[in-house]
Amino acid sequence: MVISPISFLQIPKVEDNIKGQLKERKNAHFMLVDGISKLTTGKVQTYQSSDFHVSGLKWRLLIRPAIGVKDFLSFVLWITDEKCIGSNWEVKFVFKIGIVPRIGPEICYLYAGHHNETSLFQGLNSFISYMDLKERFIVNDKAAFYAEITDVQPNFPVIRIHRAMGTAERFKLIEVPRNNSRFTWKITQFSSFNGENHSSYEFTVGPRRWKLVMYPKGSGEGRGNSLSLYLNASEFVTNGPKGRTLAVFKMKVLDQLHRNHYETDHEDWFPYDPVNLKVCTLGRQNWLPLEELHKASRGLLVNDQIYIGVEFLFVSTTEYL
Repeated sequence: MVISPISFLQIPKVEDNIKGQLKERKNAHFMLVDGISKLTTGKVQTYQSSDFHVSGLKWRLLIRPAIGVKDFLSFVLWITDEKCIGSNWEVKFVFKIGIVPRIGPEICYLYAGHHNETSLFQGLNSFISYMDLKERFIVNDKAAFYAEITDVQPNFPVIRIHRAMGTAERFKLIEVPRNNSRFTWKITQFSSFNGENHSSYEFTVGPRRWKLVMYPKGSGEGRGNSLSLYLNASEFVTNGPKGRTLAVFKMKVLDQLHRNHYETDHEDWFPYDPVNLKVCTLGRQNWLPLEELHKASRGLLVNDQIYIGVEFLFVSTTEYL
């Protein structure tokens, strides 16, 4: 563990602290997490930064509960560059991971890194305890993490782009207001649907527009035995970065007889690709067994009519600092 002598006692805001370091830390990326308690209380499973570039390669930060260690966060650096494919590539580098304190000296860890096809992630599983995080690093449910990457040595050609300063983002997980969290798709004459799949109207939740995509006779492993259901994230309705969006939501079919609805929980990261919409469509092939759907006593399909719904609990927004 490396203890930096820098003191932050005179800086009132974490955002100002980060901005003050960007010129000095040209190879660093800062991720200010707004809503860190949703991670430490288990409401979500992972936070990820936007992709960022250092030495001509693309990287990402992952923050999540430690595996096998109670009440600790893990902090991982992930190489996500498209050039890192196949079996013969490798990237050697030096990296520092840390967290910006509310009070007292900075705490960080310095490592020699080595990425290849079998090792895309490197970091520390027991990065910080929830107790230490709360006592020294959280301000108004915000905590700022960073990674600084230097001495990058790939074994393949890379066009290195000079960095004049570091980069920083604010990742915020917002609880969707109840009056805007639900969308229900009413389908009549369900048995007469032709074609492989059908889509609902688009609706807006958080920073993006969404729609449901249904395969009434299943897709992939669910073909012929299940109703497959997916959620698609399309255009942004905000001016922020157009990257991946974290959504925590429920998908359901309403029980029209007993209100014993069929529903499943989901937590997914939706990418943004206006050309290839399939990569922005996530769900389950074996979502609802057709046997269950057509069971008269179950009340899911009544008079050839079905109600398919989605309820959002949380969605993420991202902005540059």
